[in-house]
Amino acid sequence: MSKKILSLFVIGIFILSLGLVGCGKQEAKPAKVLKVGSEAAFAPFEFQDESTKEYVGFDIDLIKAIGKQMGAEVQIQNMGFDGLIPGLEANSIDLAISGMTITEERAKKVSFSKPYYKSGLTMVVKSDNTSIKSFKDLEGKNIAVQLGTTGADEAKKVKDAQIREFNSAPEAFLELKAGGVDAVVNDKPVNEYYIAKAGGKDAKMVGEPLTAEDYGIAASAKNKELIAQVDKALEELKKNGEYEKIYVKWFGKKP
Repeated sequence: MSKKILSLFVIGIFILSLGLVGCGKQEAKPAKVLKVGSEAAFAPFEFQDESTKEYVGFDIDLIKAIGKQMGAEVQIQNMGFDGLIPGLEANSIDLAISGMTITEERAKKVSFSKPYYKSGLTMVVKSDNTSIKSFKDLEGKNIAVQLGTTGADEAKKVKDAQIREFNSAPEAFLELKAGGVDAVVNDKPVNEYYIAKAGGKDAKMVGEPLTAEDYGIAASAKNKELIAQVDKALEELKKNGEYEKIYVKWFGKKP
């Protein structure tokens, strides 16, 4: 074999190896990533485990299961509740799941999935409080709420009430415990969880739920295709029993 032919042979092998490497890169496509915003101070839906520092809760398990069904890796980004919709609008996150009630006002800004949880607003007061038994009794009282929530919206309708807005539900409950407010208005499952896990004998829930609310997963208003994929995955999880398993894990009963 002449030197010229040998050189051409070596060059051919080199080019072929580059082609194989290129093909290898094409086959090893990176996993699809879904950036999901959540305000991780809303137990039992989303909160940070004190020992592992991982984000856990019903919403977290559900969105991870949805992501798995879609063949996507879910990355949770902890952010303020009032920053979730702006985050979707700015495309800094793909989805938001954070006990977010589907409302007409929010639906003007984002695309919502089909409802995945039914909730309602209730009140929490100190255990020795006997004067507040219904929402009517909140008139003229000091009320703690979480910023940007439907609880805050409803509390502001109460006649002569003084509203204290906090960045998270735990901060609102701490203010109640300290005696700075007369009541906390928030979502029923969140109030129940607080009383069971943190409130103990210090607090109680009173009155009937004020509203019936549906929670939804949100995406940018322009990203209806993504929400359609989320809806499809959610439907599959309900069919195969995974949704029920997650629900029972966090609420102790079937949906």
